[in-house]
Amino acid sequence: MTTSRPAPGPDAARAFRLGIVAGALVGLAIAGLLYWTGSLTLFAFGYVLALLFPVYLVLVAIALSVWLGYDKDATALRPVYRTER
Repeated sequence: MTTSRPAPGPDAARAFRLGIVAGALVGLAIAGLLYWTGSLTLFAFGYVLALLFPVYLVLVAIALSVWLGYDKDATALRPVYRTER
């Protein structure tokens, strides 16, 4: 039994954009706070920003896409045909 879900609309696109911005600000604030309190050295702070922060943003994007209904599975795929001219 399959359930039909409507396609995400413009409100979902705005919510996704806002969620990414909010997630980025929260991640940067936490990294900055950890550096400011001395929990991270300058090298560790650079490591967090250069390598861990992009992975964190991908995880935020995955969570938002699933929550807002952008996730698709194999049943949503359709064959692509080239028309002959």
